[in-house]
Amino acid sequence: MFFKCTGYKMSEIFNKLYLYFQFPFVYYAMIAGILIALCSSLLGVTLVLKRFSFIGDGLSHVAFGAIAIAAVMNLTNQLILVLPVTIICAILLLSSGQNSKIKGDAALAMISVGSLAIGYLILNLFSKSSNLAGDVCAALFGSTSILTLTITDVWICGILSVLVVVIFLLFYHKIFAVTFDEDFMTATGVKAKTYNLIMATIFAVVIVLAMNLVGALLISALVIFPALSAMRVFKSFRAVTICAVIISVICATLGILISILAGTPVGSTIVAVDIVCFLIFSAAGKLKG
Repeated sequence: MFFKCTGYKMSEIFNKLYLYFQFPFVYYAMIAGILIALCSSLLGVTLVLKRFSFIGDGLSHVAFGAIAIAAVMNLTNQLILVLPVTIICAILLLSSGQNSKIKGDAALAMISVGSLAIGYLILNLFSKSSNLAGDVCAALFGSTSILTLTITDVWICGILSVLVVVIFLLFYHKIFAVTFDEDFMTATGVKAKTYNLIMATIFAVVIVLAMNLVGALLISALVIFPALSAMRVFKSFRAVTICAVIISVICATLGILISILAGTPVGSTIVAVDIVCFLIFSAAGKLKG
């Protein structure tokens, strides 16, 4: 009786998924979600090891402020404004060391809170939208934006994702070296600042892409959790990176499917799956010793 009931429920779930995937916006969301998850996990290990985990929050808030300005300006393609602004701020944040007048963590806090506040203020003062609260919620939590993607959005996401992966693979060894010993790299004549610039650019692109998936407030989870989960079990940089990519893609896929079936917000569902995965890998790491 149990197996019959389980089989019926499973067939019902598959039928429901099959029905939903008849609509283009659903598989658009799935394709974009997988690509974004793949890209976001590539630099997660580097950011954790360099203790830049919270930079995702700062850049996502910058992106929110840029989105607010783009919305008020009625730009048809918000990436024209959002992407360069986020890249510039990423470069400024990653290049601000301990020798600057304003320390890196203080600069991050200032830019993060300031961008969020100014963005919300601009939307309240100049936005003509009849559903301002809904627009802000979508930008902050990614509640519905991933399900409103067009084929053009998917192509842009695909091109940027391929660009991120290619750059990461081309400069993998340099990124690895800069991650563990930036001072030694500089002493040997390698321009570490150049590779920090490359990482900042890649991360800014990832942040802008991830805004559609999980929103401004949850981006750090998408970047950090897969890396932390992989570190519970694996120790080498390459193994952790590969495992983080696999975890991120699987969690994003499961999160999107669960949100479709249960009607929950996409972003928060993906993060919840990432948290469960982290707990499983933590337990596996303890058992492994």
